[in-house]
Amino acid sequence: MEMKKRINLELRNRAPEKVTELVLDNCRSSNGEIEGLNDSFKELEFLSMANVELTSLAKLPTLSKLRKLELSDNIISGGLEVLAERCPNLTYLNLSGNKIKDLGTVEALQNLKNLKSLDLFNCEITNLEDYRDSIFELLQQITYLDGFDQEDNEAPDSEDDDDEEGDEDDDEEEEDEAGPPGEYEEEDDEDDGGSDLGEGEEEEEVGLSYLMKEEIQ
Repeated sequence: MEMKKRINLELRNRAPEKVTELVLDNCRSSNGEIEGLNDSFKELEFLSMANVELTSLAKLPTLSKLRKLELSDNIISGGLEVLAERCPNLTYLNLSGNKIKDLGTVEALQNLKNLKSLDLFNCEITNLEDYRDSIFELLQQITYLDGFDQEDNEAPDSEDDDDEEGDEDDDEEEEDEAGPPGEYEEEDDEDDGGSDLGEGEEEEEVGLSYLMKEEIQ
């Protein structure tokens, strides 16, 4: 699908100035250029254009509120100075899987004063000797490069944090289910002994409680 058509679909009859997030992954750019985006997307905070065969950012509109920009798996090799001019408030930029080869290309990002996280994974530049040290020295405003800071601490990810909390909850539930040894064996023994109620009385009680719930509702 062409990028212009994809944008119209993603808008879902909303006005461009009402949109804060736009995901255009895997559509087709026009001759390697951005098409269909314009300055009317002034509230846009997150834009993803992964794997759209982009070679140039020349037609990127002014998006002053944009904070996160995903450009992974494209064919971008330069022209990054456009980002500082048109998206001055970027804090996160993903350029992994592009054709970026040297420090001179990345130097254009020095003017992105709010940039905290940069991803160049799977770009040729990562093969340079002292690649990480060089990038951190060149772009002193960034905290994370390819997901890690200078001390090799991983960047926090809100989704991952949520998952971890969920895992902890799951562990607690599992512990509760397991219980101390022997606890459930005793309960099983009680069940084996049978209750005072017969089967018919049990069913009657269940039926009555169900009817009472229905009447309450």
